[in-house]
Amino acid sequence: MSRRPRTQNVTTDAGEARITWVPAPEPRLVLAVSHGAGGGIEARDLKALAAALPAQGVTVALVEQPWRVAGKKVAPAPKTLDTGWRGLWPALAAPGLPVVSGGRSAGARVACRTAPELGALAVLALSFPLHPPGKPEKSRAGELLGTGVPTLVVQGGNDPFGRPEEFPSGPYELAEVAYGDHGFAVPKRSGLSEAQTMDVLTSAVTGWLAGLG
Repeated sequence: MSRRPRTQNVTTDAGEARITWVPAPEPRLVLAVSHGAGGGIEARDLKALAAALPAQGVTVALVEQPWRVAGKKVAPAPKTLDTGWRGLWPALAAPGLPVVSGGRSAGARVACRTAPELGALAVLALSFPLHPPGKPEKSRAGELLGTGVPTLVVQGGNDPFGRPEEFPSGPYELAEVAYGDHGFAVPKRSGLSEAQTMDVLTSAVTGWLAGLG
């Protein structure tokens, strides 16, 4: 695989999806990450991971779900998101490397729900939406607790979809980005720059991936 980023369109039962491959010089695994329901692969956390991880032997596959490729403004139902992810999986596994399934927000939920059936090595959940804002009683913890594989949650300290202290104990690891909101933006009063917060995030992910073997 060339070391330059390249795009690949993949036909799924949910429509045409797109993978942007950011290859590692000497890859040992693939990290496949998708976007949330309100944005695309230009999210700051996905861009930071794509910039940092290839040097660590991790090829990053930035996945755009079919609804996003089609230019739609609103994400479809979770079942349709899962269908798109399943359809993408053979392409993600094609390099013959172990695949870590991941995403941010809605993409994290998809990765959690489908990991057991797809044979993911592990799950990376960025800004996992534990519950809708202001509705902690509508918990989605079951999705996170049911991955069946090593799982890392990276959560902003002020995420209205679930602050780190709200997460239940379970067979997963949790790393906090202090002061971060759902998109890992931090207020100026925190004294932290975006570069600093993204370094916290990428360092947590890099360390965790190294421990996967």
